[in-house]
Amino acid sequence: MSAPSGDDGFLYELQVEVEEEVILAETSRPEEAAELPVTEWLFDPTDAEREEIGLRGLLDAVEALEDDSRRGDQGA
Repeated sequence: MSAPSGDDGFLYELQVEVEEEVILAETSRPEEAAELPVTEWLFDPTDAEREEIGLRGLLDAVEALEDDSRRGDQGA
C-alpha cells in the first residue's frame, strides 16, 4: 500500500505517527502506576492520561482534515 502524495501524504503520515503515540500512551497503563506508592512512579499517571486525551484530540483533528481534503478532491 502506498501513501498519498502532497498534503494528503503529510496528513497520512501525521495520522500514522499520532496513532503510534496513542498506542504507546495506552500501553503505559497509568491506572496501574497510580496504585503504586508515589516513590515508585516512573511518570505521573495524571500526566499520562492528559497526554493520551490530547493525542486522541489531535488524531480526531487529523482525521477531520483528511475528510475535508477528500471532499475537496471530489468537488474539484
